Amino acid sequence: MATKRKIPERKCVVTGEMRPKKELIRIVRNKEGEVFVDPTGKKNGRGAYLTGSLEVIDKAEKTNVLSRVLNTEIDPVIYEELRKLVGTNE
Repeated sequence: MATKRKIPERKCVVTGEMRPKKELIRIVRNKEGEVFVDPTGKKNGRGAYLTGSLEVIDKAEKTNVLSRVLNTEIDPVIYEELRKLVGTNE
């Protein structure tokens, strides 16, 4: 009998929903304070997860939730990158 592997779940910082990690986009702040989108989900640093939808990304930008979670200023370029990433998936 094959054992069912547990699917790692993470919480979206905007919606508060727990979802499978693969459905979420990870944004990372490393020790140097650089913030970037991490499509692989494997880079070192403090991570925050967002649901991959344009509404969620817009809301994250409006409410400044990433700045609070990652404890740093978020460059608008990050939001553009997220929108591009989501645009290709939708």
